[in-house]
Amino acid sequence: MKMMRQGKNERRLDDETGKSVTELSSRILVALVAVPLILWVSFEGGVLFFFFIALVSCVGLWELYKLMEQKGIFPAKTLGLAGGFAVSFSFIFGRLQFTLLEFAIRSRLSLPLPTPRQLLVILILVFIAAVLLYELFRKRGSPTANASATIFGVLYVSLFLGTLIGLRELFVPGDFPAYRYFQLQGAFVTPEIAQKVYDWGGYTVASIFAILWISDSAAFFGGKLLGKHKLMERVSPNKTWEGAAFGFFFAVIAAVWARFFVLDYLSYPQAIVLGLLVGVFGQMGDLFESRLKRDAGVKDSSHLIPGHGGVLDRFDGLILISPLVYLYLDRVRLRSAPRLKRSSRGRVLCST
Repeated sequence: MKMMRQGKNERRLDDETGKSVTELSSRILVALVAVPLILWVSFEGGVLFFFFIALVSCVGLWELYKLMEQKGIFPAKTLGLAGGFAVSFSFIFGRLQFTLLEFAIRSRLSLPLPTPRQLLVILILVFIAAVLLYELFRKRGSPTANASATIFGVLYVSLFLGTLIGLRELFVPGDFPAYRYFQLQGAFVTPEIAQKVYDWGGYTVASIFAILWISDSAAFFGGKLLGKHKLMERVSPNKTWEGAAFGFFFAVIAAVWARFFVLDYLSYPQAIVLGLLVGVFGQMGDLFESRLKRDAGVKDSSHLIPGHGGVLDRFDGLILISPLVYLYLDRVRLRSAPRLKRSSRGRVLCST
């Protein structure tokens, strides 16, 4: 009897080991494809980056709505997805404005176009009104819970991730205050400066992804090696204060590295603040999404990504840090620029 029990334990251990190896292989294969793809669309920017984030947002929103259905709440999924896509579109609307204005001038039309931020407010208000009217005639579940869940999903996933599109669009040369960072000859921006500014945008978004990935990895391995004190056991039993400290520390280090190599429009104190935002709120975003999953009684938001779970599982930290980094860097971009120096290679060096 004892030998039979020992044999079962050995088989169970072998099964768990094989499952872990398979899951690790799936994670590595997905990362080999996903990481270059994400970095490529980040550097390309524009409409391509918009469609990528809009797709991620819509899939993540669908997963969130499915989690809510586990709790007996029935969001208006189709209406929510349409509203989420519209919210994402508002962050790229600035590019379309110039095309529409050019068309209006040629056609001698008067088009009262809103600004991108005005459009965002308009779309959110119209969306909320549409959800309320929809629930007025719907006969399923609680109208209060359904409407709240539908609106919450769009604000939490689509609006927050949409700010990442807005962040990338901060570095469009025609809108970026290049005169604060470069010594211009006249009022026009040269092609070289325009390309430099646009590259800054790609490097910024890619750096945010990299800092977040480094922070997550450091938190995981730091917790595995030294973790003793539980961070929030009722939400995520495996996370520890030691792991969180590792993630926080390496996020700041990664941000400083990014400043040294590619983000030379930032000063080092500004880069440290960027690392602090990602290191703290990236982990908080992860915990919040874990809280939602635990409330719904599921381990993963979906099984869409082999070895990784769902889109929400992979982008949970990014959802929370995107609006914070967007607002912070927009403030940095609009504030008075620091005194500039230039290296022998012509790079912009901040002296403050």
